[in-house]
Amino acid sequence: MPLSGSFRHSVWDPALIISQIVAIQCVMYFFTGLLILLMHFLVGAHLSLDCVYKIEELNLKGVIGRTIIAIFLIIALLNAASIWFLVGRTKLCLDFSTTIHILHLLFCWHYSGFFPKTATWWITNILCVAITCVCAEFLCLRSEMKAIPIGGGPKVDL
Repeated sequence: MPLSGSFRHSVWDPALIISQIVAIQCVMYFFTGLLILLMHFLVGAHLSLDCVYKIEELNLKGVIGRTIIAIFLIIALLNAASIWFLVGRTKLCLDFSTTIHILHLLFCWHYSGFFPKTATWWITNILCVAITCVCAEFLCLRSEMKAIPIGGGPKVDL
């Protein structure tokens, strides 16, 4: 296959894209579970999938609701790191950031039985998408902009 003159040759690979989405989603829920376990020991919250998927749990009224919001904001940073590690392309950060949060919306909708209507839930998740996207783009851009070493031998003065 001849090169087209671009820096990176990209091929449409649905299996790779789906596996990256699944991997990022698994990393997201794994660390969410770890942080909720930590929250259980620190705040005394109940251990349940409600903390992750139940729409009413994201609220500003109590300590537990605010702690869950903080967990989701921390997870946004971890999502950025997983996108950087698993995808590594700046131009794909927005796609993967929105995809994992749209999937989370669908999971919450299915688990709760109704579409989220609270402003707290929407603000938290939109903020998480923005944090994930901006931080992932920053990390990927730094990796892509690293100097490429040319030649490895000693320099000769002519």
